[in-house]
Amino acid sequence: MKPTNISVDDIAALRPVCLRRTIPAAYLDLNNHMNMRWYVALFDDAGDTLHDHLGLTREFRRAHGSGTMDLEHHTWFINEVMADSQICVYARMVARSAKMIHYLMFMVNESTGKVAAHFECVNALVDLQARKTTPYPAEILTRIDAMLAEQNQLAWAPPVSGAMRV
Repeated sequence: MKPTNISVDDIAALRPVCLRRTIPAAYLDLNNHMNMRWYVALFDDAGDTLHDHLGLTREFRRAHGSGTMDLEHHTWFINEVMADSQICVYARMVARSAKMIHYLMFMVNESTGKVAAHFECVNALVDLQARKTTPYPAEILTRIDAMLAEQNQLAWAPPVSGAMRV
């Protein structure tokens, strides 16, 4: 399935910017482009910034005995990424429940000016003692709702797969 084409300019308007990196040659595979395992690693690193933006910092998680865990995700590989490419990852919130968030991330190859990949995810807050999902505190829901409200004003709909929801 081919994802909806979103312009780099539209993506670059998203906040927060979750990650900027230069791709090392060590990330290449036998096809001489970035191996798919690194897309997941980069989106995971970008997710840490998104969680910090929402207030789910290391300090918060330590104080509450909580963590975040991906429950499901899907990656669309759109354009190749080569060694020495400068990439940037942006996030767009799609929906939330009391315990889960559904969001997209977009990897832009700033070296080529092309969208490299989309990543769709359902992530949950987890009580690490019980090892079960737990509701977000009110202050976190307020931040999630603010991000949703701001991004729902964008002129383009989030290009979701239709396979995930919270």
